[in-house]
Amino acid sequence: MGNAVAIIGTGQTKHGRRSDVCYPDLVREAVTAALEDAGITLKDIDGIVLGTMPSMMEGVSSTHFYFAEAMGSVGKPVLKVETCGSTGQSIGHCGFFWVASGMADIVLVVGSEKMSEGDGQATMTTVFDPFFQRTFAAGAPGVFTMQSMEWMYRFKIPEEKGREAAARISVSNHDNAMDNPHAHIRTRVTMEDVKNARIITYPVRLLDVCPASDGACAVIFATGEKARKICRKPAWIKGLGFRGEEFFYGESDKAIWMSATEAAAEAYRQAGIRNPLKELDVAEIYNPFTYQEMIFYECFGFCPRGEAPDYVLKGTFLKDGELPCCPSGGTLCSNPIGATGLIRLAEAALQVTGKAGARQVEGAKLALSHAMGGVDQFNGVTIVGSEL
Repeated sequence: MGNAVAIIGTGQTKHGRRSDVCYPDLVREAVTAALEDAGITLKDIDGIVLGTMPSMMEGVSSTHFYFAEAMGSVGKPVLKVETCGSTGQSIGHCGFFWVASGMADIVLVVGSEKMSEGDGQATMTTVFDPFFQRTFAAGAPGVFTMQSMEWMYRFKIPEEKGREAAARISVSNHDNAMDNPHAHIRTRVTMEDVKNARIITYPVRLLDVCPASDGACAVIFATGEKARKICRKPAWIKGLGFRGEEFFYGESDKAIWMSATEAAAEAYRQAGIRNPLKELDVAEIYNPFTYQEMIFYECFGFCPRGEAPDYVLKGTFLKDGELPCCPSGGTLCSNPIGATGLIRLAEAALQVTGKAGARQVEGAKLALSHAMGGVDQFNGVTIVGSEL
């Protein structure tokens, strides 16, 4: 893996409809917070990695120029990376490799989105191939609902059990978000609220779906040598994996999702993890839809295939369960897409350094972070720990 790499600082904005600031100032908010957390200045930064959704999402081209002053990238090397929803993990991996390779000592990674100023659903509906996919894709909810139905059919999961488990996941994430000052949606919901919410794409209902958020996140990576000098308690990168699949949605098996399974397997191999349910202390999963969160539990080896609803219903993944998942409230409660995957990494780093505040999982030392993207093709996983 090259040089040892650690996260020495993280910063997030308040996520939601941020009409109080312009887009560059939203980015500046996260960057300033990360620098303050690390106790360094922009002069210490060797390079910057930026990621947003594709430019058509926001109607702003060349955002790496638009944010140059806000990020402090003037006169410094800058990389821009876009892989749709998985952007946050992609840019985190770029920052890691830049430092691990020895080409830089300290790298600032920034993810952002201002979805209120664009039309995200229009973009995600029209991005599909116009001849074979667009007529039935129905944007992100349509695609992920098809995946959820395929998964339940494949493993003969009764619809009632799937509905009950999905509602539990929604309630849990909304409860967790109440402890997260950055979260967009901070309101408690009941099982009946979820089950009776209006249908978006059957069986997915409104409270099974993430919001469209404005927000930004910044994470600072440093070599082991720099991290030990600068940071009292860094979060060490223990392993990472990224995998992709076929472009056409129907050409890969989304019930046994190999890109997610293999990305996690590679991260586990590097981190020396053999039993993730027992060895991980917390997981920040990219969960824009409740049913999809259960598919990820299975892909990541938290439970056998087809049994995620059973594990959910017995409380395995609650904040006080065997493996707490999304104590931040997850993507289900905040989704500034270009930043969302990086937020998962920042939250994992906060957990293993004991800085997560009211959402802290007691004694967390090893955490998984994740993002999914493309047109349902990409999955990225990063493992962080309190010790190298």
